[in-house]
Amino acid sequence: MDLYLDSAMTADWDRLMPTGLFTGITTNPLLAARAGLSYPQIDWAAMAQHAADLGASELHAQVYGAPDSYAAWADALLEAGSRAGIRTVVKVPLIEEAIRQVPALKAAGCPILMTACYDAKQMLVASALGADFIAPYFGRMLEAGLPAYEAMAQMLAVTRSPGNHTRVLIASLRDTDQLCRLSEMGHDCFTIAASVADMLLTDDRSVAAVQQFEEAARA
Repeated sequence: MDLYLDSAMTADWDRLMPTGLFTGITTNPLLAARAGLSYPQIDWAAMAQHAADLGASELHAQVYGAPDSYAAWADALLEAGSRAGIRTVVKVPLIEEAIRQVPALKAAGCPILMTACYDAKQMLVASALGADFIAPYFGRMLEAGLPAYEAMAQMLAVTRSPGNHTRVLIASLRDTDQLCRLSEMGHDCFTIAASVADMLLTDDRSVAAVQQFEEAARA
């Protein structure tokens, strides 16, 4: 099981990474805006070092702007990761003009995550490109009335195909019930918001049980 923390807010990183639950951290321009950051002005060297210092082994960050600018931005992200001793992964959205940049990015040695996935057919694109990951927006799919669980089953089936090297990293999860149901299907790679991480870490019945244990110990 690999869990990633989906946040650009370093306070979330500082609070949750020390739990040891997370393989790494994922982020994008929307998360940065919610954290009060200007995406073009982010110091990725500092972010990568911060993530590495907290024990993350990977930092996933998303390209932005004109597609012909992706290569230079990705080079800088990879350099930041190399200096920090952390694997940096370049997130590329599943739209045609961005997809067309992936072969050059891969040729330059960039680990690739195809993001903003809403349909199982996009798994075929990611697999054919040899992307390391694909991130389906599960919660958004459900909210749009799409057959999200069926799509996750189809994508999981593709991962078992000979020659496939693309891992499904499910994003946009709303609660731990979704996480458990998808794990039951066989998925084992998720990125979750701090709010969902808090749901994982807390159960009122467990808290009550521990209180009883402590009372018994004191007695």
